[in-house]
Amino acid sequence: MSFLSGVCARAAKLGARVAFGEAGDERVLEAAMRLEKEGIASPILVIDPADAAGSAAARKTGLECVDPSNDPRAPALAEALLKSRAKHGMTAAEAEKLSQDPLAFAIWLVKTGAADASVGGAVRTTRELMHFSLWLIGPATGVKTVSSAFYMVVPPFRGSEEETLTYTDCSVVPNPTDSQLADIAIAAADARRKIVGDEPRVAFLSYSTKGSGGDGPSIATVQSAVAIVRARAPELAVDGDLQADAALIADIASRKSPGSPIAGRANVLVFPNLDAGNIAYKLTERLAHAKAIGPILQGLAMPVSDLSRGADPDAIFHVAALTLLQSARFHT
Repeated sequence: MSFLSGVCARAAKLGARVAFGEAGDERVLEAAMRLEKEGIASPILVIDPADAAGSAAARKTGLECVDPSNDPRAPALAEALLKSRAKHGMTAAEAEKLSQDPLAFAIWLVKTGAADASVGGAVRTTRELMHFSLWLIGPATGVKTVSSAFYMVVPPFRGSEEETLTYTDCSVVPNPTDSQLADIAIAAADARRKIVGDEPRVAFLSYSTKGSGGDGPSIATVQSAVAIVRARAPELAVDGDLQADAALIADIASRKSPGSPIAGRANVLVFPNLDAGNIAYKLTERLAHAKAIGPILQGLAMPVSDLSRGADPDAIFHVAALTLLQSARFHT
């Protein structure tokens, strides 16, 4: 069974609900109907009352639709927004207006337990999605940095079967500090255990392997991040600084980094900054014909995921299935 087939099979057993705050978009509707048809999840479509055509299309699907403009849960959302943002200048009137925002309302459904996950970003920006996620849900216990990962399904390159690699962070934190890189790595490892179901082997990537690049500031940041992870999560297989070939290929690792606990078997690749991560996942997707699933947000207390605005219905479908696997309700 392929990775994505396995994800869908596992998600289908959960009896989960996923909220979409962009129900006027035809790609979202196609993905939601497929989730329902294949028994993966029960979609909740949060409609935008200002978008008459989109609302009509959502209702036509026969799926559950929620209208924030007349939903009795909206006042509680406004109160939560005001409580979170009043000290930053948000007024009661602004909070009330935002309580009608479908993207915010979909995330509020997760916060209140009415949905197990929310997926957005096919239309709206990552910035908007992150704001609502942080204001309403916030980071998980012990996490200070919310980040993202792509799950890259790549053709065989160190065996006879395709593999799934975690690329992190590719869409949220531009220039992470050492402690932020450590947060990103630990969150990615935790998410991988839930989503892929294997044991993470984490490589912190650099243009240097074990100091071969000298004493550049980015190398020092990566090395410090590795030390932080080893102190915070000593059970985790982690190494760095490593060049990508040393992280992925055992023969090269034996020459460049003998004795590495990763030994060319990394399945979680932690990039030193957003430039590197975003460029790498797009190159892998286009040149290696890999399938990129994400970005999956990680480090939040409850599961919300972002989408590329270029996402097609298939990508939205699979991001929803992956996101559901992160719900704490299914890991207790």
